[in-house]
Formats: sequence, C-alpha cells, structure tokens
Amino acid sequence: MRFLLDDEQREFARSLDAMLAAADTPAVVRAWAAGDTAPGRALWSRLAEAGVFALAVPERHDGLGPLPVELAVAFTELGRHAVPGPLVETVAAAAFLDRVGDEAAAAWLPGIASGKTVATLCPLSPDSPYALDADAADAVFVVDDDTVRLAATAGPLQQSADPARRLARPLGGTVLAHGAGVTAAAAHAADVAALATAAQALGLGRTLLARTVEYVGQRTQFGVAIGSFQAVKHRLADVLIALEFAQPLVHAAALALASADPGAGREIAAAKVSACEATYTAARTALHLHGALGYTDEFDLSLWIRKARALRSAWGTPAACRARVLAV
Repeated sequence: MRFLLDDEQREFARSLDAMLAAADTPAVVRAWAAGDTAPGRALWSRLAEAGVFALAVPERHDGLGPLPVELAVAFTELGRHAVPGPLVETVAAAAFLDRVGDEAAAAWLPGIASGKTVATLCPLSPDSPYALDADAADAVFVVDDDTVRLAATAGPLQQSADPARRLARPLGGTVLAHGAGVTAAAAHAADVAALATAAQALGLGRTLLARTVEYVGQRTQFGVAIGSFQAVKHRLADVLIALEFAQPLVHAAALALASADPGAGREIAAAKVSACEATYTAARTALHLHGALGYTDEFDLSLWIRKARALRSAWGTPAACRARVLAV
C-alpha cells in the first residue's frame, strides 16, 4: 500500500492552498455565519472550477471520480483554510445520488460537479435531526430509514458550536426513492462524509498548530518567548505527534474506500476519530497558549477553534467511531 501522494496530487494540494490563501476565508466565514452567502457561493464556484466537487461525481455525470484519495487531499486544504458551507454534505449527497438511482443522479449530479448546485444530505436520527446549511442549499436530501425525500423548506436556525455551521430541521418534501437501495446508498454516503470530515479536521489541526507555534515564538514572558518554555514545547509536540499519526490513517482510509475494501468502514472510523481528536487537542492547546486572545470573536483563529469542536461529532461521534473500529 502506497501512503505517499504522487506529484499530481501534491500539486493539486498546493494549487488549492494558494487559491484559498488569497481568498480571505475569515471574511467569507463571518459573512456565511451572518447569513450572507454571496462570498461563500463565489468561493464555491472557484472550488468547483478547480474540480473539487467533481471528484465525488462519476464521469458519466460530468464528474472526475469517484476519487477518494484526491477528495481527501482537497478536503485537507479546505479544512486548513476553514472554508464554510455544506462541503462534506455536498460530496456525501453526490455519493448517495450515484447509488440511489439513475433518475435522481442524472437530475442532480451534473450540477453538483459544476458547482451550480449546493446540496446537503441529512440522515435523520434522534441524535441528529438537523440539516447543515439547509437555508443556503439548492437541494436538501433527507434520508429517513429506507426513504429519501427532497425537503421543501427548512425550519428555524439552531445554534451550533461553530456559528458558520447553520443547522435547521428540514420540513416536508417529495419522496424520491424508497427501499433497501436507499439504506445501502446512505451507508456509503456516510462513509464518504466521515472520510471527508476526517481530512477536513486534519487540515484544520495543521493550521491551529502552525498559528500557535508562530504565536508562542512572538509572545514574551519574563523577557523570553514563551515558546522556549519546556511545558509549552511538550504541549505542541503532543499535538504534532497526534496529527502525524492521524495523517496516514486518513490516507489509508481513502485508499480502502477507493479499492472497495470490505474493511473500509473500520478504516474510515479509525481515521475519523484519530484526526478529529488530534484536532480537538490542537484547538484546546491553541486556546490555552493564546491566552485570553483565543476567546475573542474578533481573533481569526477562533473560527478554526470553534470548527474543531463541531467536526469532532459530525458524521460519527468519537464513541461511535471507536465502537465501529472495535466491532468484530
């Protein structure tokens, strides 16, 4: 099994990083959280032009994929820059529609690949009755047991740990499909979503670590940089080790999904819990070492810190992921 990215994949990551670095994503995140989706939709179109969403759509529907490894590469960069919107949910919807039926796939997948359609997928459960960014999406697909419907509207917005994650209960709608095929398609889509979330968290954690290392090298106490203190070094080293251990798990999960490995679900669960727990540790460390500055809404890094908490439980809580890994 090859765990190293090839030259083309690394160049793809570099191009996304450069594009997003120039996009002022903190301003886009704040606008999205306030209900102004125009900057986010403009960035969405640029991501689509770069082929991000086409990676989850098969070629027969104007896509490039499915390409799980490249999708993980892309979502690592999206997480690195804290891009808002139902990114994971859109690629999950693409994976779902590809397997639920030709009619639904033909109707929605070309638009998802081109970026013209922002979709969100909501697998209803007592623990998660809300759809992400339902008010901003062009299509909200709601899976309830073995039935999928296209929601007609969304209820009032609910609070999230991350203000840019706008949650609402999907209401009404038209039934698109029913039966065992819906259940199987939803399970596959959940795996794709968990993998994308793990990659997104990994990129998020990398930024939290990099920004914190930079800060502790500048902040002084007792006449020296706090980054020279042994306790600070140990905290940052723990974060680095956790992220380094999570990265090959994310890559292995992507390879397992690409090869249709029967054990891909366990690989994905391991990647999800490792990446999200590492990033949650990175967020807590960043908050601590930035002092009171880390708590302020005006400080850009708070956008990353809040997202880390939300991603930890999105598409599989730590307990659920660990249970899946340990299941015989």
